[in-house]
Amino acid sequence: MKRYSCDIFCRVVDNYGDIGVCWRLARQLANEFGLAVRLWVDDLKSLSMLCPEADAALDVQRCRGVEVRLWGGEFPKVNPSDLVIETFSCMLPEPYIAQMDTSHVWINLEYLSAEDWVEGCHKLPSPRPPLTRHFFFPGFTKKTGGLILESGLFAKRDAFLRRGLENFWNELKMEVPLEGTLRVSLFSYENAALFDLFDAWAKGSQKILCLVPEGRILPQVRRYIAEYGDATGNLQVAVLPFFEQEKYDELLWACDINFVRGEDSFVRAQWAGKPFVWQIYPQQDGVHWVKLEAFLDRYCGRLTVDGAEAMRKFWEAWNGNGHSMVHAWSEFLSARAELERCAMAWADELSENNLALNLLDYFQEIGTMRAFK
Repeated sequence: MKRYSCDIFCRVVDNYGDIGVCWRLARQLANEFGLAVRLWVDDLKSLSMLCPEADAALDVQRCRGVEVRLWGGEFPKVNPSDLVIETFSCMLPEPYIAQMDTSHVWINLEYLSAEDWVEGCHKLPSPRPPLTRHFFFPGFTKKTGGLILESGLFAKRDAFLRRGLENFWNELKMEVPLEGTLRVSLFSYENAALFDLFDAWAKGSQKILCLVPEGRILPQVRRYIAEYGDATGNLQVAVLPFFEQEKYDELLWACDINFVRGEDSFVRAQWAGKPFVWQIYPQQDGVHWVKLEAFLDRYCGRLTVDGAEAMRKFWEAWNGNGHSMVHAWSEFLSARAELERCAMAWADELSENNLALNLLDYFQEIGTMRAFK
C-alpha cells in the first residue's frame, strides 16, 4: 500500500498560535495516519518552545516522527509531496510550486472562524493553472472541516483527572491548592483589563489561584506582582515556565477556568471541557468583534438566558468593551455550574467532526475525482 507524503508550510505570525496548529497537525498525520510529513517553518525557535527536542540551529531534523525543515533563504530543490498544505495563506515558495503538477493536491488550511460564511467557502477551489488550490476551513459545524483532535485525547484527560492532581502540583513544585480554591490558568495577549480583573479577584469572596504560563501577558503580571505581591486578598498568582503542548493540555485539565488566546489554546480549552474565556487576536477596524460574537452566538445557544448573558458580558469585558469587570466576573462565577455542564457537552459534540480525518477524506476525494477525468 502506498505511503502518502505531506508537506506542511507554516509562517510564524502569532508566536505560538500558527506553529501550534501546524505542529499538532503534522504529528497527527505522521503518527496516527502514517503519512511521511515534512514541516516547513520559518521560525524554529518558536517550534523549539513547543517541542524541547527541536534544535533551532538545525535546518533539517527529525522530531517525533516529523521531518522538520527551516523555511528561509533560497528554497531547496525538493520533490513536492502528494498532499501539500499551505497554512493560513502563507504563500508557497515559487520554486516549490514550479515543481508541482496535477498529481499533487494543494490545500490551503485557513484560520478558524464560527462565522456563517465559512460553510459556503469550505472546499472552494481557486484555480492557478495548471494547478488548483483548495480552501479548507476549520469550524464548529458539520459543513466545515472541524477541529484538530488526537485519538484518545478524552481518555487521557479523564484518566489524568481520575488519578488526582497531586503529581501535577508536585511537578510544578507547588503545594496542592487548599480545598475550595478556584484554579485559573491565564494565557493571554497584553490586556488593559488585567489589573481590574486581578483587583476583582483579590477583593472577592472566592479564593483564587491564578497560574500564568510564560507569554505576552507576563510583563503586566509582573508589574502587578511588583506593586501588590504574588498574594493579595483572596488572589494568589503563580508564574509558570512555558509548557510544551502535552503539558499545557494538563494545565487546562487541572484548572477550573481557563483563559486562552488566539486559535490553538482556544481549541485545546474546548477539549478540556471546562469553562473558558477567549481573548481573540485584535484586528484593525474591530473585525475581531464579529468573529468573537459569531462564536458566542453558536456557543451561548446552549445556555439559559442568564448563563448566556453572564458569558457574553465577561468575554466582552475581557476583550475590552468597557463592561464593569467586577460585575461581569461576579455574574460569570455565579453561572459556573451551568458553564461546566455546557463545556463538557460542547466538547463531546465537537469531537464528532475531526479535522485530520476530514482533511484526509478530502485529499482522497480530490484524487479520485482526478482519476476519473
